[in-house]
Amino acid sequence: MRNSTLLLFLIFGSSLSATTNWPQFRGSDSRGIGQGENLPDIWSSTENVAWATDLPGRGWSSPIVWGDKVFLTTVVNSGISEEPQKGLYFGGNRLEAPETVHTWIVYCLDLNSGKINWQHTVKEAKPEKGIHIKSSYASETPVSDGEDVYFYFGNVGLFVYDLEGNQKWTKDFEPRFTRHGWGTAASPFLYKDQIYIINDNEEESWLMAIDKYTGKELWRTDREQESNWSSPYVWENNLRTEIIIPATKKVRSYDIEGKELWSFEGMSSITIATPYEADGLLYVSSGYVGSRNKPIYAIRPGASGDISVDETNNYNEFIVWSDWHAAPYNPSTLVYQDNLYVLWDRGLLSIMDPKTGEIHVEKERIPRDRSGFTSSPWAYDGKVFCLSEDGDTFVFKAGRTFKLLHVNRLAEDDMCMATPAIAGNKLLIRTAARLYCFAN
Repeated sequence: MRNSTLLLFLIFGSSLSATTNWPQFRGSDSRGIGQGENLPDIWSSTENVAWATDLPGRGWSSPIVWGDKVFLTTVVNSGISEEPQKGLYFGGNRLEAPETVHTWIVYCLDLNSGKINWQHTVKEAKPEKGIHIKSSYASETPVSDGEDVYFYFGNVGLFVYDLEGNQKWTKDFEPRFTRHGWGTAASPFLYKDQIYIINDNEEESWLMAIDKYTGKELWRTDREQESNWSSPYVWENNLRTEIIIPATKKVRSYDIEGKELWSFEGMSSITIATPYEADGLLYVSSGYVGSRNKPIYAIRPGASGDISVDETNNYNEFIVWSDWHAAPYNPSTLVYQDNLYVLWDRGLLSIMDPKTGEIHVEKERIPRDRSGFTSSPWAYDGKVFCLSEDGDTFVFKAGRTFKLLHVNRLAEDDMCMATPAIAGNKLLIRTAARLYCFAN
C-alpha cells in the first residue's frame, strides 16, 4: 500500500508541480506556455477577477509562483517619480541618479486570495545609477527552486529567503553604468545547485555562477564591456548542458564551468529577448528598432567555435535557419503548436514555421493597438495572447492564419510592461499599479 501511494504521488504530484509552479521568467522552460486546465481567455478589470492587490512603487519584474505563493519585487521612491509615456520613443534617458531615497522591497502573496503573506525591505538608499524613464529599479524577475526564492536587483544585489520569509543570505554587487543610463533587466537563472547572473554593462561585464546554498562565487567569466538586457538560458540538449548568453557583438555558449563552447556574430545593436529551446532547436533573437538587421536564429546542438552566418548565407551545419529581418525589439518570440509567433513592439504579428523559417503571416497589423507592446506573448488552450502597454490583451486562435478572437481590456489609466505568469487555472498580470489574478 505504501509503495502504491508513493507511486501515485510521483505520477500525480510531479504533474501537479509542473502545472502549478511558474518558477522563473516565462515559466520553468522559459517558453511562456501554460499547462493548466480551465484557464481564462476572457477578463477585464471587473470580469473573471479572482483578486487584485495594489502594489506601491514601480516594478517591471514578472511574478513567479511556487505552490500557493506568489513572489515579486518593487522599488518605492520617497519622492515623485516621473511618469513615463507609453510606446517607443527617444528622450527617455535619465543619466543622473535620483536624489531621493528609494526602498527596495520583496513580496510574497497568497495565490488564492492576493493577501500579502510577508514582505521585506532589502535596501533603503539613494540609487547610485539612473534608469530609463520607462524602466524601474525592480525589473529583474526572481526565481525559486521550491525551497528558497532568489530576488535579484541589478546594480544592488541578490537576496535569498525561504518560502516562509526567513532570510538565508545576501550578496551585494557594485553598481555599473549601462548604455545610455538605461539600467539593468537581466533576470537570474537557477540550474541545479548554481545561480547564473549576467551583468553586461559599459564598465566591467561578466557571467557569474553562485552556490545557491551559501552565496559563494563559484566562478566568473569576464566578457566584453557592452550593455545587454537579455536573461541567460540553460540549454539541456541531447549532447550537453550549455549556458546561452545573447549579446550585441556576439551570442556565446558556455559550459557549466564558464568556458566558451561556440559563438556567432550578427545581432542588432541592442539585445533584450530571452532565448529558449523548443523541439530540439534553440531560438535566439535581437531586433532593436534602430538597427538594419533584426535577426532570428534557430540552432541545433553540438556546435563549437565560430558558427557565424550572414544575410547571403543564412544557414550552416548548426544554424538551421536565420531570418535577418524578422525579430521584435522587446518581446521574446513564442513557439507553440508547431508555429513561431513574433510580436512586434509597434503592434504587428508574424507567424513562421519554427523548423524552416518559412513565413505564414508577415507583419499583420493588430487592430486598435495604440501604445505598442513590451510584454512577451504567451499561450495556452489553443490560443496566443499579446498584452499591450495599454492593458489590452489581444487573443488569437493558434494556427497559421491571423485570426483575432477578442480583446480583453484593463483600466485605461494603467500600464503593462511585465510578462504574465500562469499557475494552475490562474493567470497573473502585473500592471504599474497592481497585480491581477484572473480565473474563470
